[in-house]
Amino acid sequence: MKDQHFKHVLELTFATFLISTSGALGRYIDMPAPVTIWWRSILAMLILLGYCKYKNIKLNILSKKDLGGFIIASIFMALHWITYFIALQKSSVAIGMLSLFTFPIITALLEPLFSKTKFDIMHLILGAMVLLGIYILSPEIDFENDAFIGIFFGLVSALCYALRILIMKQYVTTYHGSHLMFYQLLIMGIMLSPVLIFLDSSNMVTQYPYVIILALVTTALGHTLFVQSLNHFKVSTASIIGSTQPIFGIIIAYFFLNEIPTWNTFFGGLLILSTVIIESLRTRKK
Repeated sequence: MKDQHFKHVLELTFATFLISTSGALGRYIDMPAPVTIWWRSILAMLILLGYCKYKNIKLNILSKKDLGGFIIASIFMALHWITYFIALQKSSVAIGMLSLFTFPIITALLEPLFSKTKFDIMHLILGAMVLLGIYILSPEIDFENDAFIGIFFGLVSALCYALRILIMKQYVTTYHGSHLMFYQLLIMGIMLSPVLIFLDSSNMVTQYPYVIILALVTTALGHTLFVQSLNHFKVSTASIIGSTQPIFGIIIAYFFLNEIPTWNTFFGGLLILSTVIIESLRTRKK
């Protein structure tokens, strides 16, 4: 029994590590963010299509209302990925990932608007801690400052991700996780198709190995393993382990991109990640 639990912890940690490769890849890939996201969506969608066929997962949609929800969630997912990659390109892996990881607190603050969940005053305190962490990351508001630009787009990405989670939450008991991800990727691929006409995608000739890794390792494999891990852990437990993503991302960026975080990034990030862990522990006790 203990061996099985240890195995599941390792699988969840491995999935978290795979997902965290998005930071270094997003910063390294030399293409406009919308173009990268289009390729990521299409390639990952094809991989998931093969997986669903192999596992005999039906891909039917039960109602037009559900399709409408998928489309809205896909819009926020596309905005989340695009703004996240812009944050990475404009600043650093550390700042981009840490800014994104404000999403658990943003989700908690917005959840009463989407469900019958009561507003929790503790979320205001945690939100204040996050704001302090953001201030430490970049104490000045200056759109000519790369760190501030990265934080700004990272926060927009976190907001879009939180909205996507809250919308998709109502479908997780009806549809398989791979089914939901497949349709989001398909819809994003269709929506973002015009970017191939208006933005330069010629670099794909040299960037395709990294985009394939992003689609296969980060998106299809990493997210699938993470979703499967929820069969063995509470969401709160998965969130605690998942909060190590920025740490993995910073380590990967150090070895492959030679990025060294500043002390401001370290202390601000520590404060932000602390709020994620505190909220996850509080959720576990409820």
